[in-house]
Amino acid sequence: MSRILAFDFGTKRVGIAATDELQLIASGLKTVDTKDVFTFLSDFLKKEKVSLFVVGEPKQMNNLPSESEVYIKEFIKDLNEKFPEIPIERVDERFTSKMAVQTMISAGLKKKYRQDKSLIDQISATIILQTYLNRCGC
Repeated sequence: MSRILAFDFGTKRVGIAATDELQLIASGLKTVDTKDVFTFLSDFLKKEKVSLFVVGEPKQMNNLPSESEVYIKEFIKDLNEKFPEIPIERVDERFTSKMAVQTMISAGLKKKYRQDKSLIDQISATIILQTYLNRCGC
C-alpha cells in the first residue's frame, strides 16, 4: 500500500505527518521551512509511495475561511502542479494548535519544549491526519 501525508501549512513552517503503509496510524514526520517544503516532498516521494495529501483548512468560528486560507490555496495549487497524480483532501484544522499544546502537556513535556513551534506544527499535522483517518474510516 501507500502512505497518506498531511500538512499544517504556515507561511514560515509546514508541519508534516504521515501514515504507515497500511494507513492505520498517523505519526508526526517533520517540520520544514515553507521555502523547503517542495524539495522535501520531492525527495520523500522518491523513496515512499504516497496516495493522498491532506491539507488543513483553517476556519473561523463562524465557519468562514481564515485569513491564512489565501496562502494555503496557493500551496495547494503548487501541490497540484508539482504532483498532479496525488489527490488532495481538506480537513478542518480549527483548534489543532491548541490540541497540540494540550497533547504536549498531557505527555508531560516541559514548558521549554511546549514552546517549540515546529513541534506544535508537526503535532497539528498529525491531528489533521488522524481526523481525516477517523472521518474516512480508513
